[in-house]
Amino acid sequence: MIRQIVLDTETTGLEYKLGHRIIEIGCVELAGRKLTGRRFHRYLNPERQIEAGAQVVHGLTSEFLQDKPKFAEIAAEFQEFIRGAELIIHNAAFDLGFLNNELELLGLEPLGSICGEVIDTLLLAREMRPGRKNSLDALCSEYAIDNSGRQLHGALLDAELLAEVYLALTRGQETLPMELDIAPPSAAQSQLNRERSPLLVLRATEEELADHQRVLAEIDKESKGKCLWLGETLQP
Repeated sequence: MIRQIVLDTETTGLEYKLGHRIIEIGCVELAGRKLTGRRFHRYLNPERQIEAGAQVVHGLTSEFLQDKPKFAEIAAEFQEFIRGAELIIHNAAFDLGFLNNELELLGLEPLGSICGEVIDTLLLAREMRPGRKNSLDALCSEYAIDNSGRQLHGALLDAELLAEVYLALTRGQETLPMELDIAPPSAAQSQLNRERSPLLVLRATEEELADHQRVLAEIDKESKGKCLWLGETLQP
């Protein structure tokens, strides 16, 4: 049974290379394409100010985050929760960049060494819906997923919605189990097989073989020697 973690983050800004940090992580677990109820959710103190543009998106303030743990305090618990699972992320490059940066700052192994495959639902949606909007809100609308509670971005809420979006996007692609055990034939079927008459084989007569050769000769003449079947003969 494949274990998958649907993950989302909120950050102080758009570029971790400019020193921006993660302020919220939300994860929900899928096993065998079903939500297990297991979650990982933490608000984090980024130890820096939040850009105004980012705050408009998620609504989190420096005052709210001041007494929250730092990433270093939850890193081991986070790693344990996601270890060995496939990751499902919308616009994965963004979240992976920030998460790997946080791990690198602590001298810890990157996500590629902790987890399996990463499935980017944004790329998946673009392949399935080229030329259309593929934001999380647009996909919720497309697949009739209730996102009325999403007034602002929130890592846990967005992970929960993304889990439903992913299941809708990939519906019908899951592997169906195949029954390999073949039931023995019933008594009635066995009797029917025994009573079935042998196949009747009809062979060409000498006259039919002669007609066949005559037709091939005519084709050869009309095609100026290009008849491919002329050298073949039918057995009586």
